[in-house]
Amino acid sequence: MTRPIIEERLSLTLVEVQKPNLTDEEVQYAIQTLQREPNEVEWAMLEAQWSEHCSYKSSKPLLKQLPSKGTKVLVGPGFDAGVIDVGDGWVVTLHIESHNHPSAIDPYGGAATGVGGVVRDILSLGSRPVALLDPLRFGSIESSHSRWLFDNVVRGIADYGNCIGVPTVGGEVEFDPSFERNCLVDVVCVGLGRKDKLVLGEARNPGDLVYLVGGRTGRDGIRGASFASKTLADKSDTERSAVQVPDPFTKKLIIEAILEAVEANILRGMKDLGGGGLTCGLAEIAAKAGTGIEVDLSKIQTREPNMLPAEVMISESQERMILLIREEDERELVNILEKWELSFAKIGHVTKDGLLTIRWGNEIVAKAPAKFVAEAPFATRSAVRPRYLDVLAEVPEPALPEDLGQTLIELLSSPNIASKEWIYRQYDHEVGIRTIIKPGQADSALLCLPNKRSLALTTDGNSKQCYVDPYWGTMGVVSEALCNLVASGAEPVAVVDHLQYGDPGNPEVYWTFKEAIRAISNYLKALSVPCIGGKVSFYNEDSTSRKAIKPSPVIAALGLVEPKTPRILQALRKEENDLIVIGNTSDEMGGSEYYEHIHKLAGGRVPRVNLKKERTLLRSLLRTLRSGRVESIHDVSKGGLAVALAEMSVQGRKGVTVDLDKVPNKTSRMDNLLFSESRSRFILETKPMNTTRIVNSFKRLGIPASKVGSVSDNGIEFLAKGQAMLTIPMAEASRAWSEAIPAAMEATI
Repeated sequence: MTRPIIEERLSLTLVEVQKPNLTDEEVQYAIQTLQREPNEVEWAMLEAQWSEHCSYKSSKPLLKQLPSKGTKVLVGPGFDAGVIDVGDGWVVTLHIESHNHPSAIDPYGGAATGVGGVVRDILSLGSRPVALLDPLRFGSIESSHSRWLFDNVVRGIADYGNCIGVPTVGGEVEFDPSFERNCLVDVVCVGLGRKDKLVLGEARNPGDLVYLVGGRTGRDGIRGASFASKTLADKSDTERSAVQVPDPFTKKLIIEAILEAVEANILRGMKDLGGGGLTCGLAEIAAKAGTGIEVDLSKIQTREPNMLPAEVMISESQERMILLIREEDERELVNILEKWELSFAKIGHVTKDGLLTIRWGNEIVAKAPAKFVAEAPFATRSAVRPRYLDVLAEVPEPALPEDLGQTLIELLSSPNIASKEWIYRQYDHEVGIRTIIKPGQADSALLCLPNKRSLALTTDGNSKQCYVDPYWGTMGVVSEALCNLVASGAEPVAVVDHLQYGDPGNPEVYWTFKEAIRAISNYLKALSVPCIGGKVSFYNEDSTSRKAIKPSPVIAALGLVEPKTPRILQALRKEENDLIVIGNTSDEMGGSEYYEHIHKLAGGRVPRVNLKKERTLLRSLLRTLRSGRVESIHDVSKGGLAVALAEMSVQGRKGVTVDLDKVPNKTSRMDNLLFSESRSRFILETKPMNTTRIVNSFKRLGIPASKVGSVSDNGIEFLAKGQAMLTIPMAEASRAWSEAIPAAMEATI
């Protein structure tokens, strides 16, 4: 590069940073607080840290509604990950992150760096990342663009996770036209560590040295936080510089080096560098402790020449961590880093003055209070109930299908219901030797813990129902997550949430966001389960069409399984065993796959949750599963009762005969009975000698329960009034469920 071009590049950057992407009120607040005009470096820092992506300025006041305390909670919201005490000196860390905008323009790199970011969050608490889960959202699978995104996102997650040796053990996928321009790529990471080795992201000790460790700093990811805090536009495809570059091989070295330093007890504080880069990392770690930090940017190893101070401060180059150590431990840290061949630099120290002092050699290029930088002023948002909700609530009921068997086949082949093996076969889900249950075998993933307990993990979302009714749709998402845990024999312990919406400046969007938080809060308080962290992602909409995604709250839930609890899968096990349905089926078809996929109909009454009964149901079901009397189990969710039974049949390669007259219900139509997605329902397979005891145990508590049929050696058969209402061969059901997504993706190749 010639000198004139370098000068042109630098001048362009200076022009950019002198025009921060901040509101007029934020600009005035900054000037009044500092009592001067911030310089270009300080403006760049504030733009990054005060972005919605880093500051949560529109959501923080509402997020305080969520319960975060619990007997097992050691670290709650506000840190890089939540921490749960799982007994015997062991802790589990849990966090969820997204990389939505980057994945929309670079699906492979965006998804891979999304994995890298959440893995660093787990690592920054001093715990080893042991498992990943991936909740994903794409446009219609019939769209070539969505298939391209889907294919590359899955490859990005698979390649990164496989390279660093962390298994992807679960997740879920939704396809809906609202995600055509704005795919959602969430990644959940779980870590395992020792309680006495926890490290927090706080600079508590003035005099501690600040080390920057890992990858070199480059121009990739510059203004990434700002990019994530605005809507996608036609020119967004040109903003690839905002997408970070993944490096899983360096990440593997970082994991091992950091954990060796943790074991040596030399780390006094630690923070990963994600959104906002050094600005966010330094400001937050100092602000949390009420201290300051002084650094010299000229000490940092850069990947590109002539980087400006502003660029270094807001670069989001991957695989970087801030470590705080005592001066006397410096030699030991350096030995560890050199052993693992990692780049590092001593860039500064912790101070008492509460200021972020940024130097370039002897020149001070930025200076401001750490709390001022870290804590953006809250954004005032208005909320108005969307007008479309009244229209959706009044949709007429569709005509009854002439062939209910064909309807079931079509539902089984819906990409929102069909087998996701095409995805998880690309993942190494057994690396690390902790995986007990493989993806797709049960309602939750299961990992073994060192103390003989097991850890159950699941993620759930339902954009269609949250669109039709933001409150009850969201409550249904939380309900399904906890039902999935209990169906695996786990006691729910904690959740993290990821709330994904359009522009918060739109009052109708913000109203749906408020309703989601109200629903999550009400459910968790009723069930006494804490929310230990999460993420908010706004601006998921297309600036050209002004179309926002459907409201998309995602819940990742964690539960503990006691040592003697049997491992129960979804697959039917033995012919002539009985089938029991727990819970009531009602005319709640709003947002159902039956309405949306079969009838192309959006609207209706969304399933509701009786919180008091749900608490009783889950406790009773957990006792039943621990008794060893259940052979297989599956919760009833997408597609309803017929789909859940068909999935159990296909996985177990056994048929079912079910008498619909015996199914507990309050329905008025046969299709509703088959395909309603009413919450709090389970199908249990049990030996005949245990049936009466199980059914009566639920009935005594006021929970509907009934023997509805048995496992057979034939196909899938549903009877009503002694007549066959729906009959399909096992091979046809298996083909529809197993081949739908692979067949669709063949069109991409």
